[in-house]
Amino acid sequence: MNSEAISALIAKNPSLKPAKAKLEAMEPGAYCIHRSWGFGQIKKYDEAAQKLVIDFPGKKAHPMDPAFCLTSMEVLPANHLLVRKETEPKKIAALIADDPAQLVVEALQAYPGHATTAIDLEITLAQVLGEEKFKKWWSVAKKALAKDPRVALPAKKTDCYILRETPVSSEDEIVEAFGATRSARRRIVLAEKLIAGGASGTKADIKTLLAGLAESVKDSHQLSPSERLHGAAVRDSLAKLAGVDTAFEPVQTALVANVRDLHSIADKIPVHFQGRFLELVKLAHPGEYRDIVFSLLKTSQGKFTTECINFLLETGHADDLAVALQRWQVEQNLRAPVLLWVVKNRHTKKFAKLLNDLITPRLLGAIFFAIDYEALQAASARRIPLADILSEDKDLIPDLLATADPETARDLANTLLLNQGFEELTKKALIARFIKLFPKIQSLVAADAESKEEQLLVSRASYNRKREEYETIVSKKIPENSKAIATAREHGDLKENSEYKMAKQDQTVLMAQKTQLERDLGRARITDFKDVTTVQVGVGSVVDVTVGSTGETVRYTILGAWDGEPEKNIISYKTPLGLAFLGKKSGDSVKVKIGGTEETYTITALGLAEA
Repeated sequence: MNSEAISALIAKNPSLKPAKAKLEAMEPGAYCIHRSWGFGQIKKYDEAAQKLVIDFPGKKAHPMDPAFCLTSMEVLPANHLLVRKETEPKKIAALIADDPAQLVVEALQAYPGHATTAIDLEITLAQVLGEEKFKKWWSVAKKALAKDPRVALPAKKTDCYILRETPVSSEDEIVEAFGATRSARRRIVLAEKLIAGGASGTKADIKTLLAGLAESVKDSHQLSPSERLHGAAVRDSLAKLAGVDTAFEPVQTALVANVRDLHSIADKIPVHFQGRFLELVKLAHPGEYRDIVFSLLKTSQGKFTTECINFLLETGHADDLAVALQRWQVEQNLRAPVLLWVVKNRHTKKFAKLLNDLITPRLLGAIFFAIDYEALQAASARRIPLADILSEDKDLIPDLLATADPETARDLANTLLLNQGFEELTKKALIARFIKLFPKIQSLVAADAESKEEQLLVSRASYNRKREEYETIVSKKIPENSKAIATAREHGDLKENSEYKMAKQDQTVLMAQKTQLERDLGRARITDFKDVTTVQVGVGSVVDVTVGSTGETVRYTILGAWDGEPEKNIISYKTPLGLAFLGKKSGDSVKVKIGGTEETYTITALGLAEA
């Protein structure tokens, strides 16, 4: 925009006078960033319309009011990377490919004070490189920047990258930051960075850091047991780098001496320190480390599961591990992380001998149990990795059902239909894999669809109780009954064998209970009763009523199908009284016949049950 055009705008709108310098920057050829339209170039100023004409990607010759642009658009300086990508494409491409640290340095030179936040810098670089290429490139660039003395790195994303006036080595920066903090955690992080960089500076500086770190590990009350152990390991590595032979207190093995602390330490130890942690357990407990590691494996999470298994294999306990995994499967003690490791590594040559006997229908049952348990314990709809892999790995169900008979496959398919850890579409996809192997399971799906026509609203607690009852029958009572039948059969003459007859009668009862529970659980829909209102009675309502025959006032709480506690006036919505109240409003009367006697109830007030 020329001075005449700017003067005309200001004369028309005097409030624009403080922004004169910004208006002067809006000249033809200048590049800009608009918060809605992105990167663009000003092509001209249309004096007749008093509008800037700007080319944006996919929106050429777009007219815009300069006054509006003052708050929505930024004119970029000529040395901004986005501008230079247009004006110096070969040079920018060469820096991207060969010198990422120099590209960042030149990016910072375009900012006021040669500094900008990590978030802003990353947004600009992503625009220069493109989103797909940026992530991988930036991970390499950050490593180069960590060694570049010209750039001060931010501690967090809201802090700034700063181009220093005087270059400072990363090692000097660490020493300076260490001296400026009293945080034990921060000191451990800084010392670890110094070790990773090789610490080529003076040993006097390293010894100063070592003394401060040793003090933090010994005396700080800020540190958890796992942080203190990790800090002690970093301290000892720093001592080795400094050439110091002094044994510091506490020694690492003393920090893992108490077996009761090991599970909580293992839960929070840094991933890269997990292998070293297991070695320390062996050093501190030479006679019992194997049993300790098995105990840690049983409740392990993530990469620590793999570390425990590799450690046991490397220390000669492959046979013990195979036995333990089999035992945990029988006892239904295989936790989700271990199961996840098993299915991911089932075809790995290294673990073939260890896992071969585990890949059975029983393992699929354990997987379903673990998924269901995790879904019922979850406070939110978070991802369940074991459920994800079961869905994504199309060979997993066929592998696990390879030795299954039709009855076992049907039971497992039914368990899947009852499982709370899958969405309905996912269940259908998984059941299709069952049907491909065992076509007769199609009838089970049809029966399940029919049973779901009338769903039961239930609380999470009552569902858990019902599910536990089902698991007890399937995993304990039916197997025990089968053994009792087999034992009684050995006594001979089945016609006169009362033990056999009783066991067979028990079998009939147990199978009927199992079938009924499967039907009920299949119809169940867990609710927290939060959808109910005080406008009319619903599942989750508190209802005050006047009893017609006595004039007495009674309060009923109406909950799920399996939540009735009559002695507390908590009734299921499926009871005659509960069904009569549903949908009614305050002031309505209902007549209910219970035990041959008809009674009238008048609703006087409505409330909500406590969550």
